[in-house]
Amino acid sequence: MTQDPNIFAYRYNNSEGVIPKDVKILDSTLREGEQAPGVSFTHRQRLQIAWMLDYFGVDFIEISPIVSESHEESCRTMMKAGLSADIVAHLRALPQDIDVGLKCGASWVAMYHSVSDVHLQYKLRISREKAVERAVEAVEYAKSHGLKLRFTMEDASRADPEFLKEMCVAIANAGADRISLPDTLGIMAPRGMYNLVKMIHEKISTPLDMHCHNDLGLSLANALAGLEAGATMVHTTIDGLGERTGLTSLAEFTMALKLLYQVNLDVRMEMLRELSELVSTYTPVKTPMSKPLVGDNAYKHKAGTHVAAIIRNPAAYELAPPHLVGNHRRIIIGELAGKTEAAFLMKLLGLTPNSEDAAKITKGLKSLRTGDLFELELSKEMESEIVQVDERLNRESETLDNKAKEGGEKR
Repeated sequence: MTQDPNIFAYRYNNSEGVIPKDVKILDSTLREGEQAPGVSFTHRQRLQIAWMLDYFGVDFIEISPIVSESHEESCRTMMKAGLSADIVAHLRALPQDIDVGLKCGASWVAMYHSVSDVHLQYKLRISREKAVERAVEAVEYAKSHGLKLRFTMEDASRADPEFLKEMCVAIANAGADRISLPDTLGIMAPRGMYNLVKMIHEKISTPLDMHCHNDLGLSLANALAGLEAGATMVHTTIDGLGERTGLTSLAEFTMALKLLYQVNLDVRMEMLRELSELVSTYTPVKTPMSKPLVGDNAYKHKAGTHVAAIIRNPAAYELAPPHLVGNHRRIIIGELAGKTEAAFLMKLLGLTPNSEDAAKITKGLKSLRTGDLFELELSKEMESEIVQVDERLNRESETLDNKAKEGGEKR
């Protein structure tokens, strides 16, 4: 089979060329990620994560030096580490915070200010007019010190559209290099996110960022919708860590670009599983088994018909090869096993596999009613052996069918 098995799905998606090929990634594991409940990195852990993210190939790494002296130290060290990624100091839209970024040696800062009425009234207790004034002054202060900056319109998805446009125009005119449009509460549907970003994209020429929360499980969909509407950067974290239920996952985003949009970013995708394991080691938040791409179950096959299919062609039940993201293919032997697995089990135990005995073992496994017995991580050699066993069973089956036909003709 030479045709790409995903070709018809691509035709329905019709997404090639919908977004720019030079999409940027900002990873916020060291800022938003540390806002996840239970997560707190040491100085050395932050530096290792930063180095790994840089080697992976993200464009920007975000950290907030105003949180604590430890964070300020980490920010300052990262600025001097000679990383290829730009280090972004995340701050409030206040001169004193910008001074902390300057003290750390920042060339990029990211400042934020609420724009929704509920935030202005109950969080900051200021008017819309005061919000615009304060934001513009902060941008001008940062630019007067030679800084590049991104301005985040906090809670943009719940702001009055006319005020949001007013604020974006004012910030763009003040000299912001990028503007972020976050879905702070994860309340947007993908179509709604598309409409919001398109509205701002048509109003200003300043490059736009997507910062999508996952409260309804839509952060990835909304980030992609934002790119389709004109944004050029997405904020991610390793395993989607962040406030409440987190942000867009780095692994899911990069692979979605590759598989759904045919955009191959200049990143080392084989590090995705390793990055997930690293953060799991440093936090009480362990990678869920069902986590897409990097979880243990992502490439684990159980149903007998599934196992038989992926042995013949992994594309039958896998979007992409596991090695592409640093994961491994596994099969589960147990109640749902089929003849192929049973025959392979016979070979592992030193027996000569045959169709009749494989069928008996399959029936025996089902009659045990004990669910999953064990799993096997498949090496290249093991996969080759399973293919040989499967081919042998097929030959036996064909031989039996032919004999049955011959017997029927004689009668």
